[in-house]
Amino acid sequence: MTRPFRRQILYIPGFDPIPPRRYRELYRREAARQARISGYRIQMTSRPRTVGFGWRSHGAFADGTGDAVFEVLVWDDLVQNSMQRGIAGTYLQLVTTAWAYIGSGALFRLMRLRRGPVLAALYPIAVLLVQAIIALLAASAAAWLGSGVAGWWLGLPVGLAVMCAVLAGFRRIDNRIFAYYLMHDYAFTARHRGAYPDALETRLNQFADRLAKALAEDVDEVLVVGHSSGAYLAISLLADVIRAGRLRPDGPALSLLTLGHVVPMASFLPRADRLRADLAFLSERPEIFWLDVSAPGDACCFGLCDPVAVTGVAGPAQRWPLVMSAAFTQTLSPEAQKKLKWRWFRLHFQYLCAFDRPGDYDYFAITSGPLSLAQRFAHRSHSPGRITRPAGRGVAR
Repeated sequence: MTRPFRRQILYIPGFDPIPPRRYRELYRREAARQARISGYRIQMTSRPRTVGFGWRSHGAFADGTGDAVFEVLVWDDLVQNSMQRGIAGTYLQLVTTAWAYIGSGALFRLMRLRRGPVLAALYPIAVLLVQAIIALLAASAAAWLGSGVAGWWLGLPVGLAVMCAVLAGFRRIDNRIFAYYLMHDYAFTARHRGAYPDALETRLNQFADRLAKALAEDVDEVLVVGHSSGAYLAISLLADVIRAGRLRPDGPALSLLTLGHVVPMASFLPRADRLRADLAFLSERPEIFWLDVSAPGDACCFGLCDPVAVTGVAGPAQRWPLVMSAAFTQTLSPEAQKKLKWRWFRLHFQYLCAFDRPGDYDYFAITSGPLSLAQRFAHRSHSPGRITRPAGRGVAR
């Protein structure tokens, strides 16, 4: 009997303050659904918590079986810390973040790529400004009424109290609006103009130690998955490990899967030299296989934009990434597309979910199946519509 294909998966979430348990439950639910649709079997089991948070899976497919150990590389604590801003602090973030992108010219370069993610970036600014205008109008009306009763000494504090109450009310319903959440997300990247803050560099060093340990294990493949802003962290992680010589020539295959990337939001900023250098370096490495999956229908990512090329760091020896579309209009039924219409965040997570009309991209076959990423996609070419025109700042090579 042929032994199962053995895989270690290190998953890096995007800017997400929710603990990693949600990713286990998402995988459990969506893997079962995809297995029913596609005609294979995936069984999940718990994993002893020696390091990190994760789970195990066993997949039975027509072409073999696969055993996978998942681990979520957490940085939700850094996200939570960055979101500990009050209402006034968030409005200050609005000003500094807008200036970081507009003053550096990054916003105008981003507009040359995809309108969707740029509109998504402008959304929290617009919503927060509208909320401020509504609060000011309510405060003015309350102040006018208060002044008519007892003069300005009553009208002014009443107006201020109403303004604070209105803004606080909007803040309480942000779990439906997401304006504050998105503002914190973009501010996290813009605060240091694209450079990684010290706390994130420290976490990346810890991730590198974990990846090096995984590469020393008796497995067939180590697969690093980065979703959304986790995609550019995964890129820097692999670049760090390879530069440091921690990749064994006789070790397991090292694969990188980036999903729904937002790389230009960081790499176009003036101090993102570290990320730009990592992109240029990793794009030429023969030791890896890098697949980038996105979809034009995902308004929260730069769909089909080659992150290396559009940043302006592609050299003549570029070989990665292989850019592939998840093709939502083909892999999701009209009923599913209708259900997901206007649900931007849910569409942004579709890469981690089941497709009712699956195509070449199948997250669960990739992660629990019997083929490495290279074996599955080695003969695949870039999807039509791949965008490669340089729009970023580039980097000295």
